[in-house]
Amino acid sequence: MVLRRSKGYQDIDGSTSSAPNSRTELPTAENGLPQDIEMASVSVVPDDTYTVTQAVNALGFGWFQVKLSLWTGLCWMADSMEMTILSILSPALHCDWHISRYQQALTTTVVFLGMMLSSTFWGNLSDRYGRKHALTLCAVLLFYYGLLSSIAPSFMWILLLRGLVGFAIGCTPQSVTLYAEFLPTKQRAKCVVLLDWLPESARFHVASGQTDKALETLEKIAKDNGKPMLLGRLVVDDATTSSPHRGRFRDLLVPSLRRTSLLLWFIWMACAFCYYGLVLMTTELFETSSILCSDIPLPSQTLDTCAADCKQLQTTDYMDLLWTTLAEFPGIFITIFTIERFGRKKTMAVQFVAYAICCCFLMVCSEKRVFLTVMLFLARGIIAGVFQAAYVYTPEVYPTSLRAVGVGSCSAMARLGAMVTPYVAQVLLKSSISFATSVYTVAAILASIACLVLPFETTGKELTENVQQHANANVRTNNAN
Repeated sequence: MVLRRSKGYQDIDGSTSSAPNSRTELPTAENGLPQDIEMASVSVVPDDTYTVTQAVNALGFGWFQVKLSLWTGLCWMADSMEMTILSILSPALHCDWHISRYQQALTTTVVFLGMMLSSTFWGNLSDRYGRKHALTLCAVLLFYYGLLSSIAPSFMWILLLRGLVGFAIGCTPQSVTLYAEFLPTKQRAKCVVLLDWLPESARFHVASGQTDKALETLEKIAKDNGKPMLLGRLVVDDATTSSPHRGRFRDLLVPSLRRTSLLLWFIWMACAFCYYGLVLMTTELFETSSILCSDIPLPSQTLDTCAADCKQLQTTDYMDLLWTTLAEFPGIFITIFTIERFGRKKTMAVQFVAYAICCCFLMVCSEKRVFLTVMLFLARGIIAGVFQAAYVYTPEVYPTSLRAVGVGSCSAMARLGAMVTPYVAQVLLKSSISFATSVYTVAAILASIACLVLPFETTGKELTENVQQHANANVRTNNAN
């Protein structure tokens, strides 16, 4: 526990004060400022204390969060680039190295295998040693293995190196964990959605008992945002600091979190299955539709997976890929509007249903590129919005002591869905467009139901610090309903 006071400070309303016995007024229900947080139970005078959550909300959104947005945005830029490469690399290897369709699917699967195997590892590492250290190591490994992938001499080497690239990318979701922990409650959803190096999280420092470092970070936020630093003691919840175990995977299945964790794992798995399936289908669907939906019968050998059967990507293919990728921008902005108005759960559920409807239209066998491009555009924007909504909800629903490992475990399940999707989007699609798209439709409908039965809505709720706080908040929510 640390007691530190600023030499000069301002009241929250902007007035300046330097009297030694004065202190900054904390947000309370009486002065009209929002405060839903409970004060932790410690043996000090309540008026002389504040928590990290109170400090972050009082200091607001400013230049500190803008800089954080830019740096964490780079993490997602790297992730997005690697994902876009997947839809281009496989056809290129098919033509240059004469690999089969199953080998093409394997080049995609191995990336997600590396991501799945590493996600929980990165989450545990982040909860134990800090988000900043994990993300720094991730950036170094991603650069190194990505560079080596570009000079891979054979198919086996490309598989190994792409798997290691996937291992490094598995840490990317931890940037959301770090980012969300620095955002005021009102701005959290819209800013996390807009993501798509760093200071360490003050919440992590508090959870690990490093109150000095947490206070230094809060003072930096106050300086960057031009806000007064709160006076008094930084309160540390005894339940948070006394526990010798943090970031344990099995704690995600305690009674108060079990249902949430199981449902979120399925939702993330279905979301990744649908999202990356659409990414891979973008280049495959045009070629397959021109073959299967043509009025002119083609020889049967055209439809097999022979390595010699090669079609180089044309300028129109790259343009269609660009257009469908741009669909993520309107999808994200629509999500920003709906996620605060209607809540996280309902937003994800409705978007999954809308995605399923778009997939139903893709079952229509058509050679018209405009029709396919429009349907892919709509579906890509919708499923991108679902992914961002899931990234908002998941860090909010887990307490600080389990937040990184919770996000990491969800990311691992997402990679499991992504590992399966190449065999639907790149192999099954070659035989039957309607069968392949119906698989994605069913997955989206089931995920929509899972979203609706999630036990906890996080809209407008404060981030909890430990499992007990989460359980208490869950009880209060259920009683209110």
